[in-house]
Amino acid sequence: MSPLETLGFALGTSFASGLNLYATVAAAGIMQRLGWADLPQALQVLSHPIVLGVAFTLFIIEFIADKIPYVDSAWDALHTFIRPPAAAVLSYSAFGNVPEEWKLGAALLAGSVALASHGAKASARAAANTSPEPVSNWTLSLLEDGLAVFLVWMASEYPLLTAGIVLVLVILAVLLIRKLWRFSRRLVEKFRRRSTTTPARSPETP
Repeated sequence: MSPLETLGFALGTSFASGLNLYATVAAAGIMQRLGWADLPQALQVLSHPIVLGVAFTLFIIEFIADKIPYVDSAWDALHTFIRPPAAAVLSYSAFGNVPEEWKLGAALLAGSVALASHGAKASARAAANTSPEPVSNWTLSLLEDGLAVFLVWMASEYPLLTAGIVLVLVILAVLLIRKLWRFSRRLVEKFRRRSTTTPARSPETP
């Protein structure tokens, strides 16, 4: 890959990592192993059986946690400190033998992209948890996993096109975070007003 194509690959996998890091690593490793993708030299280690085994195990754990309301939000809160840094490391490794300043810049950009997709995912899950039915959680989880795998394939096959797609997705993610943040503030204010306007019950007389 050329440096520009490597950047497109890094951006695609970074957005995917923000949605589901373990699905991203597993998908990239499998595609490399089956010859469906040609990863940068430093990332071909992702196809190693040990790496694949760990990624699959963690993916199964996340797949289950993602389907349980409130457990998914706790999982996302924990992964705020895992997904963006991991995306930055993958991007840094992908660039191989380029000047250090470019590798660091790409890593910072990749981490920011992963943080945007992670923030949109976590915000959407928190909003979905206000609904008592579980279907919305399951639907969001499957869509996120599918999008992560699709972006890995796109990034390996069409890295420049993927860079444009990721740009649009990041804008949509930021808009979604902003909208859901406003929704959560209105929801909190609604419950606060309800609690302050509820009249206190007088003690019953015998």
